[in-house]
Amino acid sequence: MTDQPNTRGFHHVAYRCRDAKETVEFYTHMLGMDFQLAIAEDHVPSTGEYDPYMHIFMDAGGGNVLAFFELPNQPKMGRDRNTPRWVQHIALRVESLEALSAAKTHLEANGIEVLGPVNHGIFKSIYFFDPNGHRLELAADTANAQQMGQLKSVAFDMLEEWSQTKKAPRHAAWLHEKIAAEAKE
Repeated sequence: MTDQPNTRGFHHVAYRCRDAKETVEFYTHMLGMDFQLAIAEDHVPSTGEYDPYMHIFMDAGGGNVLAFFELPNQPKMGRDRNTPRWVQHIALRVESLEALSAAKTHLEANGIEVLGPVNHGIFKSIYFFDPNGHRLELAADTANAQQMGQLKSVAFDMLEEWSQTKKAPRHAAWLHEKIAAEAKE
C-alpha cells in the first residue's frame, strides 16, 4: 500500500482576476471577507518565467482562503466557451436561511443581479457574478444528518450507474420529490 496524502482542507483556491484592487473591494464590501495579504513578483517562482503578477488572498471563513491573480501581461481573461456558465462557480456557505436572505438583499441593494433562492433539497442557494465574471453561489444547508447519510450511502452506486449510462440515476429520487413537494407549499 502506498502512502496517500492526508489532506486537511484547502490551503487556498486561486482564480484569475482583471483588477486586484477591484476584486478586493468586491469581496470585502459585498461578502465581508477579510483581505489577508498580497504577493507580487516579476518572475513565477515555480517556473522562473517572467510574468509579473499580483496574487491576493481573501479569508473566506473557516480557514478557507480564496485567492486571485492579476496578470497584466497575459491576454485578456476569458472562460471555457465549451462549458456552460452555470457549471464553473465558487460556492460559499452561509450559516442560515436568514443569512442567505440578508445576503441577497445586501447584494441587490448594491446593484448586483441575484438569481434565487434555488432549492436543491439539501440546501438553498443564490447565484450572482463577481466583477471578473466568476459565478458565485451562497448556500445555506437545510439537510439533516439522516438525509446526508442516505445520499452518502448511494453515492458509489449512483456514480457507477452514471459511468455506464450517462443518464441521471434515481437512487436519490426522494430528494427531487422533496423539492417538488416544497415548491407546492
